[in-house]
Amino acid sequence: MTAPQTPAPGPLAGIRVADFSRVLAGPYATMILAELGADVVKVEHPGHGDDTRAWGPPYAGGEAAYYLALNRGKRSIALDVKHPSGGEIARRLCAGADVVIENFRPGVAERLGLGYETVRGGNPDVVYCSISGFPGEDRPGFDATIQAESGYMHITGESPSKVGVAITDVLAGLNAAVAILGALHRRASGGPGGRVEVSLLGSALSGLVNVAQSALISGEEAVAYGNAHPAVVPYQTFHAADGRFVVAAGNDRLFRALCGAIGRDDLAADPRFSTNAGRVRHREALIAELEAVFATRGAEEWTTLLDAAGVPTGKIRGVLEALRAAPGSTFQVEHPTAGPLDLVRTGFTVGDARHDAVPPPLLGQHTFDLLAELGVGDEDAARLAHEGVVRQAPAPSAR
Repeated sequence: MTAPQTPAPGPLAGIRVADFSRVLAGPYATMILAELGADVVKVEHPGHGDDTRAWGPPYAGGEAAYYLALNRGKRSIALDVKHPSGGEIARRLCAGADVVIENFRPGVAERLGLGYETVRGGNPDVVYCSISGFPGEDRPGFDATIQAESGYMHITGESPSKVGVAITDVLAGLNAAVAILGALHRRASGGPGGRVEVSLLGSALSGLVNVAQSALISGEEAVAYGNAHPAVVPYQTFHAADGRFVVAAGNDRLFRALCGAIGRDDLAADPRFSTNAGRVRHREALIAELEAVFATRGAEEWTTLLDAAGVPTGKIRGVLEALRAAPGSTFQVEHPTAGPLDLVRTGFTVGDARHDAVPPPLLGQHTFDLLAELGVGDEDAARLAHEGVVRQAPAPSAR
């Protein structure tokens, strides 16, 4: 009998990341790196830790859901980097790291002795990633303001509307992870590590893709289409007899399939609607015809019928409903205070590599272990803890 194959280690096994970021974009990027096998050391303030630890309810085992969503697979050291001794330990961590990532406001890292030039002085091959809100500006970057200033609110829903998740942070986190991987690859090929700079605003603007390009080509301001699409018709929500559902007929073949499935081949034969460009020009007339048909049956019946015809269609689900309807979208870890904890998987796999899931750490859960790895003796560690420079998480009480 053949023994089961052991999953390969993650492609970033052996890579250490010193993570000075907080809130969403940076922690999301470093969680991706942890998923790929990197040893991510999360540096947090001893008093309050990452801001998101307080962003609740809801909580599980005293930990905010927001924080839990972004920090699995990491080790936490609670360290006051503003204290001279804490700053020295932080620089020692940076000196042995392959990647350093921070999202301090401009100038803060330099004042703390953790800026790129200082870190590179002790670690010439380091990949150093800075995440900011607005490139070249000393302004705090929060998703809501970035969505406002990047055009997202202008084109979303019944304009202006905010996307229901901090999408600009997510985009910036993905961009940071991709750029860091590129810099690591260059370094592995004999080149330098170097500096990676990512901004929320730049990530948001690049994420506008076709909407931005259309505005540049036409010279006209983008228009909010709500749940419809500016350049593809029909591609939107429709009202059935008992609720709403989505149809996404993204090309002429799918439109013909849609018309056949609903018994309206005449619409496909209508010269106004035979091409996507025509359907865009005659949007209102076509949508009125389709709405009249869809109002005659329930959403479940329509989605079943359209699925069978190969027409992209979807039910409008709640978040919890969507997670429960997608097999394998979540997995469970054993958290030290919350117990069994369901988390959402990342949207990728890399071959048969698997980084065993480690639950999001408690504040300072690994402080003493990491201090020992950095050459700090037990007596010095105890003294630093007494002075409030570091903090070790207390052992969780039995549940």
